[in-house]
Amino acid sequence: MITTERLRPFVNTTEEPPIYFLGLPTILRATGETTNGQFGLVENLMPTGFASPYHVHHLEDEAFYVLEGDMAFVCGGTWTVAGPGTFVFGPREVPHGFKVLGDAPARLLLLCVPGGFDQFVMEMSEATPAPPDVAKLTAVAAKYSVDILGPLPDQTDGTASTSARSAASLKDAAPASA
Repeated sequence: MITTERLRPFVNTTEEPPIYFLGLPTILRATGETTNGQFGLVENLMPTGFASPYHVHHLEDEAFYVLEGDMAFVCGGTWTVAGPGTFVFGPREVPHGFKVLGDAPARLLLLCVPGGFDQFVMEMSEATPAPPDVAKLTAVAAKYSVDILGPLPDQTDGTASTSARSAASLKDAAPASA
């Protein structure tokens, strides 16, 4: 049962200094601590060509919202190409990963439910950009019940789908004012 006594309003601004998770500028927008364990919200800026390892979470569901750039996500063996405004859900126990496409960086919000994954991010983070230590990544991930399976599977032309709704916005749906 959630007790509201422990919940306090929390604000996080764009002026927060980044940490570097997997060498990427990262801001913890919300943590399990600030949300009473309900969720964690992480913002990442990723250079072109960046790819996460193929991995599976055993404790949390992971969702992604692309803010800028073009990305490809693989979830359960199916690839999806995603641009700004695209939401991708990666349920726990389903292998998944992502990569940045094209020649521009990508920025995304990563939501993990319940909270706790943010502790993994903190433990793996550095004060300055540095390439990840794969042995450390694998060991720390296991501590947080995340299995690193290796590099992403190959993306073949026949397995990629594109979200047709990714370019739609609420502005497009709003009725015209008279």
